[in-house]
Amino acid sequence: MREATLKEIANRLGISITTVSKALKNYPDVSDKTRKAVTALAEELHFTPNSFAVNLRTKESKTIGLIIPEVVHHFFSGVVNGIIAEAEKNGYLVIMLQSNESLELEKKQVALLINKRVDGIIMSLSNESNNDAHIKSILEKEIPFVQFDKISKLIPSSKVIIDDQKAAMEAVQHLIDMGCKKIAHIRGLDNPQNSIDRFIGYKKALEKNGIPFDSSLVYSCKSITFEQGVEFAKQILEEDKGIDGIFVITDLVAVGVLAHFNEKGIQVPNQIAVIGFSNWLVSQVITPKLSTVDQPSYEMGVAAFNLLLEEMICRKEQKPFEAKTVALETAIIARESTLKK
Repeated sequence: MREATLKEIANRLGISITTVSKALKNYPDVSDKTRKAVTALAEELHFTPNSFAVNLRTKESKTIGLIIPEVVHHFFSGVVNGIIAEAEKNGYLVIMLQSNESLELEKKQVALLINKRVDGIIMSLSNESNNDAHIKSILEKEIPFVQFDKISKLIPSSKVIIDDQKAAMEAVQHLIDMGCKKIAHIRGLDNPQNSIDRFIGYKKALEKNGIPFDSSLVYSCKSITFEQGVEFAKQILEEDKGIDGIFVITDLVAVGVLAHFNEKGIQVPNQIAVIGFSNWLVSQVITPKLSTVDQPSYEMGVAAFNLLLEEMICRKEQKPFEAKTVALETAIIARESTLKK
């Protein structure tokens, strides 16, 4: 069915295109009779405004771009829900893209969003990403930009984060408080800042408690998967170094560790205590239930959108904007995998 136009409505009612446009926007200088006639005919013809023309006139698309590494991750789904809820409240639609932890795909997605003339971009960097040219292009074009969770400190934009070092220290301190003396760390990849900071937090907690750091107790993930957890659990048992506690980069990997320990009859936490990070739903359904660090994912999404909105308003009103960093609080959720009987 052919789309109706402002001109068609104007011709049918015998009024000007300008009057039709004003009536649809509830301008006060249009009479109630004319406004009702225009609205009724617009509904009858299923008229919708030409968004491209509106964008050219207002210089706003009322859309924002969101790039995340993966959708299936429980943490990211919470962030997405927070962003979409706040965007909808403020009249914005969200174009969501998934980088699959690929730098090349991330570059293409940034180019697509810039080409679509989105009003702003919210992004959690892929594991391969850093201060690359595609990120710089967002800033050079003065497109409002917010990073969250996996961020680069080298990129001068607003950020929503948690204090990963502090959270990691608290997780390791919890293991120490539960009586653990030889604590391993299954860390993330070398590049993401949150992986680096959690590793630093692990080392600081050991130092604070007078426990010597032993690099042989650090196991580095090639990918953040359940299978990596199983693999490292096997290695830890085979090496038999007397490890009695493990701090794991994220819950998905930690669940793999628990699954293998269960298979081999290892008593968790009495033989080896395990704590994860993120507070996924799966952490509550595995046996034993996984102790973890709770990240406020929904709140992170809300904060990320509101930071972006603040910058978008400043850009529109041509006011100066200074990038901000919002740090959200975390909490230790102690469950069966660390609470020794």
